[in-house]
Amino acid sequence: MESNGKRVQLNGKPVDYQTGSVIWGEPGTNGQHAFYQLLHQGTKLIPADFIGFAKPLRSLQGNMKALSTHHDKLMANMFAQTAALAFGKTEEEVRAEGTAETLVPHRIFPGNRPTNTILARELTPETLGQLIALYEHKIFVQGAIWNINSFDQWGVELGKALAKDVYGAIQAHDADSLAATTDSSTKSLLDTYFKLAGK
Repeated sequence: MESNGKRVQLNGKPVDYQTGSVIWGEPGTNGQHAFYQLLHQGTKLIPADFIGFAKPLRSLQGNMKALSTHHDKLMANMFAQTAALAFGKTEEEVRAEGTAETLVPHRIFPGNRPTNTILARELTPETLGQLIALYEHKIFVQGAIWNINSFDQWGVELGKALAKDVYGAIQAHDADSLAATTDSSTKSLLDTYFKLAGK
């Protein structure tokens, strides 16, 4: 979402606070097997947005009973995960379930993990546009608060400039043709690339 994450303010002075976030996600329940434990039990507080749609875009093929409940199950999981993140589970609740004492510390969840839940009727081009506008505006507002330029991309530009030289070396099939200023790591990666690609 644009280019927050700057190390200097608009006036060129260094910042001493975090100015960006890493954004990732997964559709449906896929994330439950990837990064939800980090959200629930990790040592860093990570705010999360959950976006759901009341109507699925298309019906699934297959068993009619499964079709009638699939979307509702996905939505139930979304609502339940946000509740679990918000309220967690106390030591008393874990013990009341008869949990083995050695597992009690592992089954306590602090809760108080911030989430936003965004619900819409269905995913349409208009709804997608609204979501993009929402997140783009969020980036602008963060940049204004942090006193940084959310829309410059000097780091990306550096990578693009270096890519021209690297591309030339790839086309020449010769890592040594890189400019003298190119680092040995990139040259080594290119040599490995040529070997793996059979060039």
